[in-house]
Amino acid sequence: MAGYTKSVERLQAEFLKLPGIGARSAERLAFHILKATEEEALALAEAIREVKANVRPCARCFNLAEGELCAVCSDPRRDTDVICVVEQPKDVLSLEDTGAYNGLYHVLMGQIVPLEGTGPEDLTIDALLQRVGSGQVREVIMATNPTVAGDATALYIIDQLKPFTNVTVTRLARGLPAGGSIELASKSILSDAIAERRKL
Repeated sequence: MAGYTKSVERLQAEFLKLPGIGARSAERLAFHILKATEEEALALAEAIREVKANVRPCARCFNLAEGELCAVCSDPRRDTDVICVVEQPKDVLSLEDTGAYNGLYHVLMGQIVPLEGTGPEDLTIDALLQRVGSGQVREVIMATNPTVAGDATALYIIDQLKPFTNVTVTRLARGLPAGGSIELASKSILSDAIAERRKL
C-alpha cells in the first residue's frame, strides 16, 4: 500500500511533536509547506533557526532576550525598586499589555510541582533571592497563576523572603479567577489585579 514519502513522513512526525498538534493537523501543516513556495518554506525554517540561535533568558530576570538583558531590564524608565514574579515569559507580555505596571520582572520558568518532579531548585528562585538581597528592592509582587501549583509556589517564595524585613511582599488581587491563567485574563482584569494587590 502506497504511503507518503519518507521526507513528508518525517515532516509530519516533527509537527506531531508540537503541543496541540494531532495527526490531522500535522498532515495539514506538512501539505501547507509542500504547497508553499521554496522562499516561503525556507523563511519559516530560517525564522526557527534564528529564534533558537538568538533568543536566550535575560541575565537578570530570565525573560526572553536577544542580548544580555531583556527590553524591560534595559529600559532606564522602569521602577527598579519593584519586582513582579511571574511563572513564564508569556506572563510578562500579558502584564505589559495592561500598561498598569512600570517595575521589573522575575520569571520563575515554571511552578513547584513535586508530582511532576519540579522542585524549587528547578526554578530561578535562588536568583530572585539574590536580587532581593542586593538591598535595592522595596516590593516583590507575587503574580503566579491562581492555581494550586501557582499558590504553592508563591507561598514557598513568600516564606523564603521573610528574612528580608525591609521588603514588602504583595499578591495580585483576586480579580483573577481561581484556577485561571494570567495569559488568558483580559487587560481590565489584570489592571485591576495589579492596582488592587494586597500586602501579605
